[in-house]
Amino acid sequence: MEGKKVLVTGASGFIGSFLVEGGLERGMQAWAGVRRTSSRKYLQDKRIRFAELNFGDKQVLKEQLAAHKQEHDGWDYIIHCAGVTKCLHKEDFDKGNFQATVNFVEALKELDMVPERFMYISSLSIFGTIHEDTYQPICEQDEAQPNTAYGVSKLKSEKYLQSLTDFPYVIYRPTGVYGPRERDYFLMAQSVKQHVDFAAGWKRQEITFIYVKDLVQAVYLGAKPEALRRAYFVSDGQVYESSTFSDLIKKELGNPWLVRIKCPLCLLKLISIIAETGAGWMGKPSTLNRDKYNIMKQRNWQCDISPLVNELGFRPEYLLERGVKETIAWYKEEKWL
Repeated sequence: MEGKKVLVTGASGFIGSFLVEGGLERGMQAWAGVRRTSSRKYLQDKRIRFAELNFGDKQVLKEQLAAHKQEHDGWDYIIHCAGVTKCLHKEDFDKGNFQATVNFVEALKELDMVPERFMYISSLSIFGTIHEDTYQPICEQDEAQPNTAYGVSKLKSEKYLQSLTDFPYVIYRPTGVYGPRERDYFLMAQSVKQHVDFAAGWKRQEITFIYVKDLVQAVYLGAKPEALRRAYFVSDGQVYESSTFSDLIKKELGNPWLVRIKCPLCLLKLISIIAETGAGWMGKPSTLNRDKYNIMKQRNWQCDISPLVNELGFRPEYLLERGVKETIAWYKEEKWL
């Protein structure tokens, strides 16, 4: 891959910024796809090149891509990580994830800028609540049944890519991604520091994780011929209890005393509805909402990564203990904790 050109969309975000770094580490010419208003806090390396892209307006996007092609030609690889995870209105997930992907792919095709490989970052959440009684790993033969607006928008994007004849996609479906710069799992670390560990429901919950640097490894393996027009689950291959993550955070914070609170799902649902409604009145998205409730109540997050391991040679380097150790150290260094 050395010397090849890679574009990472959503480059200013948590995962996107690490994907840009991953391109640089592999000796590639790394382009960060950003909006004009995007933060470049984690894109400070002077080797990074920038491309301003507006996925919400296909005509503007085509003009931006055409100008880039005229001056720099296209890209060998595109990693499409741009998207939305929190929205005030559910239809905005469709616009920010599905329609934006359609706009991008159509523009690339019309301008003859289709890359060697188009890596799409989807999500395990497209499958919803599957094997909740048996706790079997979710596998590619299972039927996706998304139960969130985010999951629906990601599934629509996948189906769109799969419907295209000869389009060189590879799809990744990561489970919970954590690591430095990440803000949702950071809230758990903050809570543990404040002596509270919160869990949803009483029934056993089996959780999976992927450290952001291992996700980067998996994505760049998608350049292999075997990955063409395939979809892969991504986790570290282990299964954890719901308390394992907070226990490891607790250890890295010096083992502060901890009160463990288990919230009944019926109460959590009520709180989620109230929080979502209140945030709607104030005109901003709520971190806790009905979609978040559906995610928190899901009991089975296992997934089958054997195709990724066997076909592409994926070898996770970070199990949860090592990943949490590195993450908490970063939070401390950056004065987040």
